[in-house]
This record gives sequence, C-alpha cells and structure tokens, in this order.
Amino acid sequence: MAESWLERYEQNHRDLTWPWLYWAAVPMVVVGTTGVLWNLPVPDEFHEISPLLNWGSAFLMATAVYYFIISLALAIGLLPFLLGVGAVQMWLVASDYSATRVTTGLLMAGIIGLAMGHRNGKMLAATFEDLQTIMIGPAWLLSVIYRRAGIAF
Repeated sequence: MAESWLERYEQNHRDLTWPWLYWAAVPMVVVGTTGVLWNLPVPDEFHEISPLLNWGSAFLMATAVYYFIISLALAIGLLPFLLGVGAVQMWLVASDYSATRVTTGLLMAGIIGLAMGHRNGKMLAATFEDLQTIMIGPAWLLSVIYRRAGIAF
C-alpha cells in the first residue's frame, strides 16, 4: 500500500526546480496545518476527555494511525516528527506568541515554498495536489532517506 502512494507522489515530484525548498516547505505546511487545526474551537466534551484533545492533536493521531496502516517502518520513523509537531504546538500555545498567527504564517510560507519548489508549467496544480495529500509528503521524504540508507519499508 505504501509503495503505490509513494510511487504516485514521486511521479509528481521528479522535476522539482528547487528540491531543498520543497524539503523545507513540507514540514512547514504540516506544522502550519496542524497549528491552524489546533487553534480551532473544540466542543467542551474534548476538554473533558483531555486538555490536549483538539482538532490538531486528533489530526496528528489519525495521521499516526494512517502511517502505521501503510508501513510500520515509515510509521516508526515518522513518530518523532509527529511528536515534535505536537510539542511545537503545545509550546506555541503556552508562549507569548500568537499561535494562530505563527502557524498561519508557517502554512502560508510552506505553501509558497511548495509552489516555488515546483515552479514549472504545472506549479499551481502540483501545489494543490500536494495540499490534498500533505501527510504523504513527510512519508515520501522519509522514504527517500530510507532508500538512500538501504532501509526497507
């Protein structure tokens, strides 16, 4: 299952103009998207279950489950990333910074980075598709690292 998703994703990312920008943009979009969801209002029942339960943490949990379904090796490799994204969100909420502004800024910067990473005739279509499959992005990046290191997934 992971191979088909990753193959499809890779086909759309073979002609990146600036791969380094794309590699930086993917985590920014993930952190930004999670942060925007983290800051949305939640029902009181969420807080009764846990003070950390919100739309962003639910998104991260669902993503972790999805990663475990598609590939155990990728899921284990991506757990530190997902935990880091959650830690960043908790830090932002507790900080003096406006979490909504910071995460919206990261999301916008990440989207621009995705678009510039593609920067070819299909830039807008490719960026829109990246946003639709945003949580495949980190798995694809890790799969590239795994392939180079000879780690099976």
